[in-house]
Amino acid sequence: MGPREAYFTAANLAEKAAGMLADLEKHVRIRRRDFVPERSALLVLDLQRYFLDETSHAFVPSAPAILPGINALVRAYAARGLPVVRTRHVNTPDDAGLMGTWWRDLIRREDPLSEIDPRLEQGGGIEVCKMRYDAFHGMELEYLLHNKGVAQVVTCGVMTHLCVESTARSAFMRGFEVFLPVDGTATYNPEFHRASLLTLAHGFATPLLVADVLQALEEHA
Repeated sequence: MGPREAYFTAANLAEKAAGMLADLEKHVRIRRRDFVPERSALLVLDLQRYFLDETSHAFVPSAPAILPGINALVRAYAARGLPVVRTRHVNTPDDAGLMGTWWRDLIRREDPLSEIDPRLEQGGGIEVCKMRYDAFHGMELEYLLHNKGVAQVVTCGVMTHLCVESTARSAFMRGFEVFLPVDGTATYNPEFHRASLLTLAHGFATPLLVADVLQALEEHA
């Protein structure tokens, strides 16, 4: 694994994300879908202290930079009464599967670092716990979304190349159109980030910017 890097900062986020999106268009034909806010849900993956606390061994240096944009999305969705789902990754040796042997530790429910970071606005959304990369695995997330008439998901959070990518792929396979804000997700380094963007844009998701989602929400208010 490459070094951890704050490739997104508050100062460079807008320019860096726009550059990544433009670079994607040089390598893949982006399938642009019509975003229909009233048929969408916001999925905010694993913004826990485990990944956002600088004292944690799993700290994602770029994660603090994406929080303001995600909070703006949460507020916009909440203001329109649209679904917001926050995931909290917790597991035990019994439900972690191979993740229990792949990583050096588990994120246990009783660990204070497993809590959702207090800087993330809740927006009256739903919090669900997951135990694998894929937020749909072994959960009723699919039923919950279908029950609310959701056909599209805006997927953000951490980490781009693990839980975000796995969940985006799984959502696509379950018939949800996936929209992935380039500046609404982060991971350990830009190489991982770009690799996930490239594969997801090729076969699973429409990449865009947080500002694009906010503008669409505003236009459909």
